[in-house]
Amino acid sequence: MPARIRTLFPNPDIIAAPNIPGMSGRILVEIVGLKTSECSPFPCDAKRTCGLSGCYPKGTLAASFEELKRVLCEQYGERVICQLTLIDNHVPAHIRTILETEYPPIPMVLVNGRLTRIGRVVLDRIKNEIDAVC
Repeated sequence: MPARIRTLFPNPDIIAAPNIPGMSGRILVEIVGLKTSECSPFPCDAKRTCGLSGCYPKGTLAASFEELKRVLCEQYGERVICQLTLIDNHVPAHIRTILETEYPPIPMVLVNGRLTRIGRVVLDRIKNEIDAVC
């Protein structure tokens, strides 16, 4: 099955796209971190407390993002768009504002531009945030 969730650069029009029945628009899940970031402050181990298995044992942000994107695609289809924002070389203005005012842990998880207090890539908590928006 080809991935329906696309990785995009920040685009505020995505959040307001009212073309999905039963929803006011698509939901943007943005994971923010560094190229060398791990997916979590906890070790990547066989217990899989994050709920993702395809990225084990890499433990990298990039691998966990790809697995998260795949799983969310299976569950939500085109209703959810995933975006990985790496801030090594450039920090977008909306991320800079969050960093300067909130001091969140990396990786950051934003849903429709709103900072969540998750602080790691973990499937069930991200799904809870998505479901709260639906």
